[in-house]
Amino acid sequence: MPGGSMTITLTAGAIALALDPDLLWDDEFAWAATEQSFTRGLTGKPIIQAALRQAGRPITLRNEDDSSAWMTRADMAQLQAWADTPDLRLTLTLRGTAYLVVFRHHDGGPFEARPLVHYADPVPADWVLATLRFMTVTE
Repeated sequence: MPGGSMTITLTAGAIALALDPDLLWDDEFAWAATEQSFTRGLTGKPIIQAALRQAGRPITLRNEDDSSAWMTRADMAQLQAWADTPDLRLTLTLRGTAYLVVFRHHDGGPFEARPLVHYADPVPADWVLATLRFMTVTE
Protein backbone atom coordinates (compact mmCIF):
# COMPACT_ATOMS: atom_id res chain seq x y z
CA MET A 1 0.00 0.00 0.00
CA PRO A 2 1.31 3.51 -0.74
CA GLY A 3 2.52 5.51 2.24
CA GLY A 4 4.74 2.94 3.95
CA SER A 5 4.23 1.04 7.16
CA MET A 6 0.66 0.29 8.19
CA THR A 7 1.29 0.20 11.94
CA ILE A 8 0.91 3.03 14.42
CA THR A 9 2.46 2.59 17.85
CA LEU A 10 2.74 4.80 20.88
CA THR A 11 5.49 3.93 23.36
CA ALA A 12 6.43 5.16 26.82
CA GLY A 13 9.37 3.32 28.34
CA ALA A 14 8.71 -0.42 28.11
CA ILE A 15 4.98 -0.03 27.43
CA ALA A 16 3.89 0.00 23.80
CA LEU A 17 0.34 0.57 22.62
CA ALA A 18 -0.63 -0.52 19.11
CA LEU A 19 -3.09 1.96 17.62
CA ASP A 20 -5.48 1.20 14.80
CA PRO A 21 -3.70 1.77 11.45
CA ASP A 22 -6.87 3.38 10.08
CA LEU A 23 -6.42 6.45 12.29
CA LEU A 24 -6.31 9.50 10.06
CA TRP A 25 -3.53 12.07 10.54
CA ASP A 26 -5.95 14.97 10.32
CA ASP A 27 -3.52 17.92 10.34
CA GLU A 28 -0.61 16.39 8.44
CA PHE A 29 -0.45 19.22 5.90
CA ALA A 30 -1.71 22.05 8.13
CA TRP A 31 1.77 22.82 9.48
CA ALA A 32 4.87 24.36 7.92
CA ALA A 33 8.43 23.85 9.12
CA THR A 34 9.24 27.49 8.36
CA GLU A 35 8.36 30.24 10.82
CA GLN A 36 8.32 33.78 9.47
CA SER A 37 7.94 37.24 10.93
CA PHE A 38 7.11 40.36 8.95
CA THR A 39 7.40 43.99 10.03
CA ARG A 40 8.09 47.28 8.28
CA GLY A 41 11.05 49.48 9.03
CA LEU A 42 10.87 53.24 9.47
CA THR A 43 11.15 53.72 5.70
CA GLY A 44 8.36 51.25 4.99
CA LYS A 45 10.76 48.62 3.71
CA PRO A 46 9.70 45.05 4.67
CA ILE A 47 11.81 43.33 7.30
CA ILE A 48 11.32 39.59 6.94
CA GLN A 49 12.95 36.98 9.15
CA ALA A 50 12.55 33.25 8.62
CA ALA A 51 13.83 30.15 10.41
CA LEU A 52 13.07 26.47 10.72
CA ARG A 53 10.88 25.49 13.66
CA GLN A 54 12.62 23.12 16.05
CA ALA A 55 9.46 21.30 17.16
CA GLY A 56 5.79 21.89 17.90
CA ARG A 57 4.25 20.12 14.92
CA PRO A 58 0.70 19.06 15.80
CA ILE A 59 -0.22 15.44 15.15
CA THR A 60 -3.95 14.81 15.48
CA LEU A 61 -5.10 11.24 14.94
CA ARG A 62 -8.81 10.53 14.54
CA ASN A 63 -11.22 8.07 13.06
CA GLU A 64 -12.55 8.99 9.63
CA ASP A 65 -16.06 7.84 10.50
CA ASP A 66 -17.87 5.65 13.02
CA SER A 67 -16.91 2.47 11.17
CA SER A 68 -13.14 2.95 11.38
CA ALA A 69 -10.26 3.12 13.86
CA TRP A 70 -11.97 1.77 16.97
CA MET A 71 -10.05 1.57 20.23
CA THR A 72 -10.82 -0.34 23.40
CA ARG A 73 -11.64 1.28 26.72
CA ALA A 74 -8.52 -0.47 28.04
CA ASP A 75 -6.39 1.39 25.47
CA MET A 76 -8.10 4.64 26.44
CA ALA A 77 -7.32 3.94 30.10
CA GLN A 78 -3.63 3.61 29.19
CA LEU A 79 -3.78 6.85 27.20
CA GLN A 80 -5.47 8.57 30.15
CA ALA A 81 -2.73 7.38 32.51
CA TRP A 82 -0.07 8.71 30.15
CA ALA A 83 -1.92 12.02 29.64
CA ASP A 84 -2.13 12.40 33.44
CA THR A 85 1.68 12.23 33.70
CA PRO A 86 3.10 15.77 33.38
CA ASP A 87 5.68 16.28 30.63
CA LEU A 88 5.71 12.61 29.63
CA ARG A 89 7.49 12.15 26.33
CA LEU A 90 6.23 9.36 24.12
CA THR A 91 7.46 7.88 20.87
CA LEU A 92 4.79 7.85 18.18
CA THR A 93 5.69 5.67 15.22
CA LEU A 94 3.55 6.60 12.28
CA ARG A 95 4.10 5.44 8.69
CA GLY A 96 7.55 4.17 9.58
CA THR A 97 8.71 7.47 11.13
CA ALA A 98 9.28 7.90 14.87
CA TYR A 99 8.22 11.21 16.43
CA LEU A 100 9.00 12.30 19.99
CA VAL A 101 5.69 13.74 21.21
CA VAL A 102 3.75 15.03 24.19
CA PHE A 103 -0.01 15.32 24.59
CA ARG A 104 -1.46 18.71 23.56
CA HIS A 105 -3.23 19.67 26.78
CA HIS A 106 -3.42 23.30 25.67
CA ASP A 107 -5.32 22.62 22.42
CA GLY A 108 -8.72 21.12 23.19
CA GLY A 109 -7.35 18.53 25.59
CA PRO A 110 -5.11 15.53 24.97
CA PHE A 111 -7.93 13.47 23.46
CA GLU A 112 -11.65 13.03 23.04
CA ALA A 113 -13.35 9.67 23.30
CA ARG A 114 -16.91 8.45 23.04
CA PRO A 115 -18.30 4.93 23.21
CA LEU A 116 -19.19 3.25 19.95
CA VAL A 117 -22.21 1.81 21.78
CA HIS A 118 -23.28 3.15 25.17
CA TYR A 119 -23.53 0.52 27.90
CA ALA A 120 -24.66 1.23 31.46
CA ASP A 121 -21.83 -0.96 32.78
CA PRO A 122 -18.89 -0.67 30.32
CA VAL A 123 -16.01 -3.14 30.33
CA PRO A 124 -12.39 -2.70 29.16
CA ALA A 125 -13.06 -4.57 25.89
CA ASP A 126 -15.85 -2.17 24.81
CA TRP A 127 -15.09 -0.04 21.75
CA VAL A 128 -14.63 3.74 21.67
CA LEU A 129 -14.01 6.30 18.96
CA ALA A 130 -11.19 8.68 19.79
CA THR A 131 -9.33 11.75 18.61
CA LEU A 132 -5.74 11.91 19.93
CA ARG A 133 -3.79 15.19 20.05
CA PHE A 134 0.01 15.23 20.16
CA MET A 135 2.77 17.73 19.47
CA THR A 136 6.37 17.01 18.51
CA VAL A 137 9.10 18.01 20.96
CA THR A 138 12.88 17.93 21.07
CA GLU A 139 14.96 15.73 23.35
